[in-house]
Amino acid sequence: MNFGQSFKLAIKSLMTSKMRALLTMLGIIIGVAAVIIITSLGNGMQNYMNDQFEQMGSNLVQVYVYPSGSSMDITTGDMFALVSKYPKYLTGVTPYINVTGTVRQGSDEFKRTSIYGVSETFYNQSKGTTMQGSSIGQGRFLSYVDVEREMAVCVIGSYLEQNAFGGDALGKTLTVNGAPFTVVGVLDKSGDNSEGSGDDTLYIPYTQAQRLSSGSYMDMYLFTSTDRSTAAAAKGIVENRLYKAYQSTDYYMAMTSAEMMDAMDSMVNLLMAILTLIAAISLLVGGIGIMNIMLVSVTERTREIGIRKSLGAKGRDIRSQFIIEAGTTSAIGGSIGIILGVIMAQIITAVMAYIIQGGENNGFVALPTLGGIAVAFGVSVGIGVLFGYLPANKAAKLNPIDALRYD
Repeated sequence: MNFGQSFKLAIKSLMTSKMRALLTMLGIIIGVAAVIIITSLGNGMQNYMNDQFEQMGSNLVQVYVYPSGSSMDITTGDMFALVSKYPKYLTGVTPYINVTGTVRQGSDEFKRTSIYGVSETFYNQSKGTTMQGSSIGQGRFLSYVDVEREMAVCVIGSYLEQNAFGGDALGKTLTVNGAPFTVVGVLDKSGDNSEGSGDDTLYIPYTQAQRLSSGSYMDMYLFTSTDRSTAAAAKGIVENRLYKAYQSTDYYMAMTSAEMMDAMDSMVNLLMAILTLIAAISLLVGGIGIMNIMLVSVTERTREIGIRKSLGAKGRDIRSQFIIEAGTTSAIGGSIGIILGVIMAQIITAVMAYIIQGGENNGFVALPTLGGIAVAFGVSVGIGVLFGYLPANKAAKLNPIDALRYD
């Protein structure tokens, strides 16, 4: 009996008892669908994070400095001096001070607004974006004069513009920890425009931020290298200067955008691997279900096996027939699981766009890859063949006389 005949017999056997076949496939269907959904979410998350890092710029170097409480501490002037000394590698630097406080406008209070102190170099005039990829929608960004003269001006996100000023913020005043600041610029919407999101931000001159956040535990600086190829060298220059000052690596940490992307990708891959292993338990359960039902099938068709053997069928023919039947069962279950997984991935993308992103998809798409689908299908077929071998081998070893006598 060739493969085609065995396949037709397998389909006929499945159609004879549709409900039993469906229940047999259920474990495979659930397992494959879960794997497709998990890999789709993982791929979507990786692509989304990489896009976000690309918007920030592949030439970005983040530096964290922990004050040592001694005269060795690095100052903002030291950081600016590095840019002047190494123009072939560094194009700009800005302090990035996170201010803890409350924003008020009239009687309205905004407790979740992120407040940062930066310099004018945080905004790239040639690209028209900040170091984090945001662009100016109205007005202007902070200038050198604003920073040098410690002007009480600010640039706000679209959430604050809409909720604090009703869409008309330029020239208006709000307070940060009681200190008044005049709005000179508004950033374009970059997220879902909700409270606490990336649109709920406020930028002030870092010279003002230093006064508002005295006693800060950690200083952060954002450097930009000339291009992506010089980012590692730029990081090395900054690290050498910091080590020269502190004589220890305990007081600072530097990381390029590429390193951050690699670290995040590693974390996502590890999480995907763990979740995929958990989902694979369903595939194992599905394989056991197939083995169980094939053993029942062998018992029910004992006389049929005896007749075939008495007519000259070899043990390998019987074995291949049942293995093909098990493989066909798991392959159909795997196919259904793939279709279900792809549909669920699309639904998850739509739900996240509607609930989390305010109905607008800002780049997150849970989309399975062809490689992932091929692997899921191959694993489902392999499990069917693997768990179907024991019943098939049992059928192949039946004595034809005993099989004919079986009632």
